[in-house]
Amino acid sequence: ETVKKLNWAPDIIHVHGWMASLLPIYLREYYSEEPLFSESKIITSVYDKTFDGALNPALAEKMKFDKIPEDKIGILKDPNYTNIIKNAISNSDAIVQGSREIPNEIANEIEQKQLPLLSFQEDDSFEEYLNFYSQFTSDQ
Repeated sequence: ETVKKLNWAPDIIHVHGWMASLLPIYLREYYSEEPLFSESKIITSVYDKTFDGALNPALAEKMKFDKIPEDKIGILKDPNYTNIIKNAISNSDAIVQGSREIPNEIANEIEQKQLPLLSFQEDDSFEEYLNFYSQFTSDQ
């Protein structure tokens, strides 16, 4: 909503971790008619930080209230860590592996989707990130 108020169209929206992992589906579905986001690319960083159990099982029903199609949120009927991240991956344009190790099921999902992937970076050099981002920006 802030981006809309500023009338600023981002080239890249980078989502980090499970706590922001619903943003990709909302950008794809809820904001699908918003011209400011029409060219934005969504990059999701995945990490080894998971959580036990699941979120509220009513999550998918609540998302339907926002007119998110049921076929896009079926996996969220069991809103555990893996399913939430899989949904984020399905609604992203690229993935960054933010931890040396990530759960195998998540790694397999990334491989299956064949999205551009920036593997885990050993150092704090931003050059690899800049090179990765450059493929998604309008001033290539």
